[in-house]
Amino acid sequence: MSRTRTEEFQELRPLLFSIAYRILGSVSEAEDAVQETWLRYEASPTEPRSVKAYLSAAVTRVSINVLRSARVRREAYVGPWFPEPLLADPYQDPERSAEMADSVSTAALLLLERLSPLERAVFVLREVFDFGFPEIASAVGRSEAACRQLVVRARRHMAEGRPRFEASRKERTELASRFFQALREGDVDGLQELLAAEVTLVGDGGGKAPQLARAVVGARNVARLLADVFPRMARAAVTFEPHEVNGEPGAVFRDRDGKVLHTMVLDVRDGRIRTIRNVINPDKLRHLGPVADPWAVHREVRNTP
Repeated sequence: MSRTRTEEFQELRPLLFSIAYRILGSVSEAEDAVQETWLRYEASPTEPRSVKAYLSAAVTRVSINVLRSARVRREAYVGPWFPEPLLADPYQDPERSAEMADSVSTAALLLLERLSPLERAVFVLREVFDFGFPEIASAVGRSEAACRQLVVRARRHMAEGRPRFEASRKERTELASRFFQALREGDVDGLQELLAAEVTLVGDGGGKAPQLARAVVGARNVARLLADVFPRMARAAVTFEPHEVNGEPGAVFRDRDGKVLHTMVLDVRDGRIRTIRNVINPDKLRHLGPVADPWAVHREVRNTP
């Protein structure tokens, strides 16, 4: 029995979202791109030979167009811009699990920001999802030779920014467990021991939430700040649960009513935490559930002894 277009689309939706998210770095924009892809498929009078190829190409083209306009907005963004946090990737490919996990990390998505929209799309299709060059060429409207050149350039840009040594998943999990325990206890020395000497603590508030005026740099400075702030947050009934965020160790923080306050991601390299990134902008957290009022929580924490 033949399947309906709706059934075919729903089966491929996780793949389409995963492609769009890696091109866009935004959950909300990726969901919009997937919806636009459905509308185009629904309105198409012809039946494609390969529904997967057709829909993948369509969502790629939509995402490229969205990214071109999004880049202009990001240039005017207040403070550091980070991708919207993703707690679980809906698409899984056991044969490419390592590539899938690496490509969705915050660090990798920030590296992808260095690429042009076309380079980014071609890199994602080829390196992450292992599409063939004929499919990629059809998706982006370029020749196969041009797509090969785009991949070469994208690989070079990505390689320039990647760390030489990355921790294993087990090492990262163990380090994160010790970090969050020290965070709960307000243990300055315990925190400092886990941080790289040049560690950076930085937040993305987008001008819509309290955020640091500038990044905090250095193990002692970061450890002292965390050990001072988080016990006071706990006394103000802010809680957190460790959770993978973008495939990396992290946590989701909530206010006293259980509303999402912010996410934290730990970038672990060479056995130490190199970067701590917080997404505080409420607009980037709405897909995770009801969002807290960050200003109200800030005032309460500030006034908590």
